[in-house]
Amino acid sequence: MSTFNHQSFIKHDDYMTPKSAWQDIIDYIPKDEEIWEAFYGDGESGKYLDELGCKVVQEPVDFFENDLGDIVVSNPPFSKCPDILKRLVELEKPFILIMPSSKINTQYFRTILKDKIQIIIPKKRIQFIKKVDDSSTIPNSCNFDCFYYCYKMNLERDIIWL
Repeated sequence: MSTFNHQSFIKHDDYMTPKSAWQDIIDYIPKDEEIWEAFYGDGESGKYLDELGCKVVQEPVDFFENDLGDIVVSNPPFSKCPDILKRLVELEKPFILIMPSSKINTQYFRTILKDKIQIIIPKKRIQFIKKVDDSSTIPNSCNFDCFYYCYKMNLERDIIWL
């Protein structure tokens, strides 16, 4: 580990959601509500939700300056999770967010969502598509586990194992 250069480490928030991630939980996404795919990315995630029968609003707008739809269903930029969670709870906006499983152990997560969260645990690791630049991606490049964190979704259990 002595050769690890921490200054060269680059955080990436550009992990695009594969259609399979939404297919896995489609039964838990309300079809009669307008879904806001709040974090546009490459635009494909909202298209996938639409293809799966959801009413989707997805625009490349600033999440912190807009409040669209009835429910947020998204894969947010992980580096901004504290601010995103605070805002969603302040808005009382129901959500399903894909975030790393390790988020549940953070102090900010406990402070913001204590006793208010439900979790859907996928069968296997979600293989996000890492967006390198506007013209290239790296498929199946995910080396961390994620959960679907749910707020005000009234699931039948607090923890659902797919």
